[in-house]
Amino acid sequence: MTVEGEASARSIARLTGWLYLVIIVCAGFSEGYVRATLVVPGDAAATASNVLAADGLFRLALASDLVAFLADAAVALLFYVLLVPTSKTVALLAAGFRLVAHPAIGALNLLNHWEALALLRGSAGLEAFEVAELQALALQALELHRYGYLIAGAFFGVHLALLGYLLWRSSRFPPLLAALVGLASVGYLAESFAYFILPTLASAASGLVVVTAGVAEVSLCLYLIVVGVRSVEESPA
Repeated sequence: MTVEGEASARSIARLTGWLYLVIIVCAGFSEGYVRATLVVPGDAAATASNVLAADGLFRLALASDLVAFLADAAVALLFYVLLVPTSKTVALLAAGFRLVAHPAIGALNLLNHWEALALLRGSAGLEAFEVAELQALALQALELHRYGYLIAGAFFGVHLALLGYLLWRSSRFPPLLAALVGLASVGYLAESFAYFILPTLASAASGLVVVTAGVAEVSLCLYLIVVGVRSVEESPA
């Protein structure tokens, strides 16, 4: 690879890292702070009270998620550009699964987030419903949003498995980083399937994904920002 090619790859990698940081911050704010704080599982009245009292924050969470998903679409394609020399087929598959996970499923799933607020605000056509009924429907919408997140997580888990393989095969990235990404893929897949098949293990699976994904994705993000890629020429596979 030429000096110009190496500089271009490093610039793309750092752009990918900064966009990944946007995703981590925005998604962490929406899911890890706003919904985790406002939604009270099994208590429709308390959830409704929290959401209505923090109307602006709840709207901001949707906007923050949308920014994360827009950035995610770019990251999917940038990873393809970076890793296509390793394997064009696997890089294309990895990009496809990431695009389906958050930019597609995740973005559409935001309709459930918005529906909860619309129900609680008494949008036109809901006059026939009692307050308690609207609160119950709003909580159900937020439950559907949570399960939509889990469905998206399954696609994202496959993406991370493919990404881990590409990082492992590529001499541009350290093997440890590839291994961490591979472990994160196991965490995402375990959480998604546990909630649907083995709900008794759902809590443990959620803990697993918090640890594995947190370490792997933050490490990958920082590596891309600080290092970019190694200056090593490799041949297409």
